[in-house]
Amino acid sequence: MRRFRWFLRRLATEARGFLRENAIDPLPIRRGFRGYRPANLRADAGAGLNVALLSFPQGMAYAAIADLPIQYGVVSSAVAAIVAPLFAGSRHTILGPTNATAFLLFAQFAAFSAPDRLLYLPMLVLFTGLLLVLGAFFRVAELVQYVSRSVIVGYITAAAVLIIANQLSPLLGIERSAQPSDAPKTFFTILQATFAGIERVNWQSVALAAATFALWLVLSGRVRRKLPVFAIVLVAMSGLYAILHRFAGWELDTFDSFTLADLAPRLPEVGPRGFFSDVSRLIGIAFSIAFLAALENSVMSKTLASKVGDRPNVNQDMLGLGMANLACAFTGGMPASGSLTRSALNFASGAVSRLAGIFGGLFCLAGLLLLGGHMGLVPKPVLAMLVVCIALSVVNRHHLRISLAATPADAAVLATTFVASLLLPLNVAIFLGVGISIMLYLRAASRPHLVEYEFSEQGELREAGEKRARPIPAISIVHVEGDLFFGAAEIFRTQIQKTSLDPDLKIIILRLKNARHLDATSVVALEELVHFLRDHDRHVIISGATKDVYRVLKNAGSVEVVGRENIFLHHPRNPNLSTRQALLHAQSLLGTKEADIRIFYEKGPEG
Repeated sequence: MRRFRWFLRRLATEARGFLRENAIDPLPIRRGFRGYRPANLRADAGAGLNVALLSFPQGMAYAAIADLPIQYGVVSSAVAAIVAPLFAGSRHTILGPTNATAFLLFAQFAAFSAPDRLLYLPMLVLFTGLLLVLGAFFRVAELVQYVSRSVIVGYITAAAVLIIANQLSPLLGIERSAQPSDAPKTFFTILQATFAGIERVNWQSVALAAATFALWLVLSGRVRRKLPVFAIVLVAMSGLYAILHRFAGWELDTFDSFTLADLAPRLPEVGPRGFFSDVSRLIGIAFSIAFLAALENSVMSKTLASKVGDRPNVNQDMLGLGMANLACAFTGGMPASGSLTRSALNFASGAVSRLAGIFGGLFCLAGLLLLGGHMGLVPKPVLAMLVVCIALSVVNRHHLRISLAATPADAAVLATTFVASLLLPLNVAIFLGVGISIMLYLRAASRPHLVEYEFSEQGELREAGEKRARPIPAISIVHVEGDLFFGAAEIFRTQIQKTSLDPDLKIIILRLKNARHLDATSVVALEELVHFLRDHDRHVIISGATKDVYRVLKNAGSVEVVGRENIFLHHPRNPNLSTRQALLHAQSLLGTKEADIRIFYEKGPEG
């Protein structure tokens, strides 16, 4: 019992130390207005208005992608933009629903009935927010840097293709099956469901969608940076449909209008099977959305921070993302993430501080309250075509070209992620891409660079020539460069054993000055190597061991196996001194002095 209490106290001490060293600012916005002037306020208000004119219709579009009532996307756009700046580190990132998260939500909710989607959505967003907040406090966001950009490019490109395929039905005026079990979930099942109803194509839907695309192309090429093209096209084509409906009798599907009662905040409800059933049913989906949202948000905040010289704090940004999702869970929104298009617009519009995002959210909220009763005027084919235009715009051909041409590994990761996203559920596909990316990284990192070294006549340590005999045939100095973690242990041991096949060799000096990240597997491999060579009447000497390497060996009890007299520590002021000492010790083990050992020492500024 005493030992158990000691363990609990030690665990509590370590936890407090970790949280103290990795503290997150609970409200960073209070420190973001030093030197703030009225001109900055005008700039932020103007940027907020520009972003709101994009956020409102995009929120509708992303809700349509997720197959939710359109107010869920607009609520998320408004609430996330208001709440996130209070807690986030980035001053330009705008949060709200995005292409990738919306389609991931659609893919995961495809088997749910429409009532069940609305019932479970608040609880799902709540779980997503909680995971992100916990991840921020435990510094999980820093792990995102280990996700290859090729994975992101492949996933986003595949998501764009999936979104386009999924919008073909409303664009062509084809009604989908009302049964959740029949809902298409992958690229080919979506195409199959669409072409199965091709005889029901509505030419009016196609004509209005084509006109929408033509107007988008014209405005995007001429006034894209000056006016909110998305909002202009949506309003113009909705007005055109109103005219055609009244005077030409056109009948197309439109969205349901909503009132203030539909926007009333409500607590997430527990499903009929109970809370723990909801956890088991939703936690996997929440984890996938949280991971993707953190990935998008981190990439976006780093990109904008690099443009203005800010120092990105990805864990602080993850806190803002988590708090935004928690707020959306209680206000009737869908999952929020870092938006590429809205963040870029916010930056390009001259935003100065976090207030720009808050202004954008407030303007979007005002539009939500004023325009909710007029959503019945928006035809579904128009919004579907605008969603297709957005999907086309997020495909970055430059990044695709780089990922495909940089290295074979990058091309393989991109292709695997892209194909998997078309064939498998998106949450499986992105983790498959991440897994393959990590496997290829470990494969590259698990190949330590081993080079045989020798001392020149001037006392300089140099690489041994292939055609040049060793100065002392019985001694080999092997320089080890790289990581010696579990993935590299077997290769390390095999290469050293191969070197020891020389019948004249009696002693191997392992120069570990640049060896890193020893772990249990590599220590066991080193011990096995020592025992193997001793069984063949040979010795292993370690030179240049850093403090970290020696600490691992000492903690594992391997110093006694190697022999303390056979370990020579690294000297920072004279890097080659430990190798000289190891060489002298080797000669003493041989009982000879076959060469006078001189060592080159370059004096520092103090010497």
